This record gives sequence, structure tokens and C-alpha cells, in this order.
Amino acid sequence: MADDALSRLLATRDWLMADGATGTNLFNMGLSSGEPPEFWNTERPDNIRALYQSAVDAGSDIFLTNSFGGNAARLKLHNAAARVGELNRIAAELGRDIADRAGRSVVVAGSMGPTGEIFEPMGTLTHAIAVEIFHEQAEALKAGGVDVLWVETISAAEEYRAAAEAAARAGMPWCGTMSFDTAGRTMMGLTSAALAAMVETLPNPPLAFGANCGVGASDLMRTVLGFAATGTSRPLIAKGNAGIPKYHEGHIHYDGTPELMAEYAVLARDAGVRIIGGCCGTMPMHLKAMHEALESRPRGAMPTVEQIQEKLGAFSSASDGTEGGGPERRERRRRG
Repeated sequence: MADDALSRLLATRDWLMADGATGTNLFNMGLSSGEPPEFWNTERPDNIRALYQSAVDAGSDIFLTNSFGGNAARLKLHNAAARVGELNRIAAELGRDIADRAGRSVVVAGSMGPTGEIFEPMGTLTHAIAVEIFHEQAEALKAGGVDVLWVETISAAEEYRAAAEAAARAGMPWCGTMSFDTAGRTMMGLTSAALAAMVETLPNPPLAFGANCGVGASDLMRTVLGFAATGTSRPLIAKGNAGIPKYHEGHIHYDGTPELMAEYAVLARDAGVRIIGGCCGTMPMHLKAMHEALESRPRGAMPTVEQIQEKLGAFSSASDGTEGGGPERRERRRRG
């Protein structure tokens, strides 16, 4: 058995609960729109500790560090490319401190989001540069004490491969999720089946893989069914948004209730997902409801598409993306 904290926990439990949103919760603490959340690792560390602690208190077995946009490509937009090492290491150290005081096994996962760059030939990003960007971040998260690297909200196969290579260079176990937000595919056209196939071809495959963010919980669950249909034996991850974003008085508000997220968590578990969490809009009250439902409701059969729609609402597109041509490309969204 692999000797890392996540593999040990997976070996003892049917399902693990991950955390919720980073951005949504920090905005509620006063983070300004456009302000890099990673700056708070040094400027407002008590808020970051509170973020991590709220996930642990809600029952999360895994929480992600406040480092989603902490790579050089993203930080250079804020003239902070030189701070990758510092911001990621401190994000991890704050997390390590909270996890070590939890009184139970809690996994600290080093969040690594996309570079925001487009690969050649459409853009200028090369494989070598992408690996370098991710490797710098990975080493800093490792130095801060994370248990596992957590690559998320990826839409391009090339970026996923680069992150895998960076994790290998850092000698770290990793997990990786993509965002299927464009009619059942990623922004760069990947399907759930394509990701499930790709992870098995990597020289350094992830401990677990799956989907995060995207549109709403129902769309994410349809993607999960796509993973399950491939017969993969690798642990699956689901981190769905708390409903659909709605603009209200100048703010984005997610319409998913704790009850809806509890239904989503149980459906994900019944679909065979091993690591279940939330993404944009998911707050501690959602996590508590999810944890309670996972603990108390008996396991059911693999859910059908009809059951998912009935419990979580309609899909945003007719197709799950696994047939026909690819969708139009769309603006990349931040994990919220």
C-alpha cells in the first residue's frame, strides 16, 4: 500500500469528505473582488486558519490549501511571481497546523489551479514551461507540509500531464480534477471518458481523479456517471458547486441549499465516488448537511440520470458531451 496519508485513509473508509469553497468563504470574510486570496496567507493568516478549521469542524477528512492561484503565471498578474515559494509554503504550514490539532486523521491537500495560459500552437505555453510552473508551486507546498498535491479546475489534457510530471519531480502523491463546464466537456473539449482513459496512460497517475466546479451539482453527477461507465477502479473525486450562480445586488450567490448538497453527496457516494466535497458556493452549513447525510443514510443503488435530475434539478445541456462534436470554448472560471 502506498505510504501517504490519503492512501491510508482511503484504505480504511468507503468515502471521505473533502472541503467546500475557498473564494466564497473568503469573500464572506471580506476578501475584495480581484484581490488574490493567496495574499491573505501572509496578510490575514487567522482568516485562513478559520477557513481550514471550518472544514474540519464540519467533518471534512481532506481540506485544500489557499493556493489555487498560487503559481507564477497567475501571480505575475499581481506583480507577485517572486512570491510563489512564500505564499504556497505558508498556505501549507497554516493547514498543517490545523490538521495536526484535529484529533483525527485529516489530509492537507495542496491546491494547484490552472496557469491561465493556453498551450501551443494556439497559445505560447509549452510543456516544459508548464512543468516548471507547477513544479515550483509543488515544491513550496511540499516544504510547507502538505500530504498530497491537489490539481484542480483543469480543462486541457496538456496541462493535466504537465502537473502530473511536476508532482513526480517533487516526489509527491497527487490527485487531479478537471472542470466539465461546456455541455458536458471541459473548455478544451475533453469528455469524462477521455479523462478516465488519460489518467491510466500517465507515467505518474493520480491517486484519485474526477471533476470539480463546472455548472451545478446535477451536471457534475452526470459527469461522474460517465467516469463510472468506463469501469475505472481508480478512486473518484466529486467536488460540485452549490447550485447555480445567480447575480443578486452586485454579488454572485449560489442557489444550492444544504438539503440539495446533502442529496448530491449521497448520490455521489452511491455512484461509487470515494472523495466527496463541494466547490463554488459551498459553505460550512452545506458541508455539515453533506456529512450528516453521508453518515446517516443507507447506501443505495447506482443513481440513474433521471434520479439525478429529480433530486438535483435539470442539466444545463441535453448532452453529457460524450457523443458528437465538441462544444464552443468558453472563458475559464476561477474556483470560487
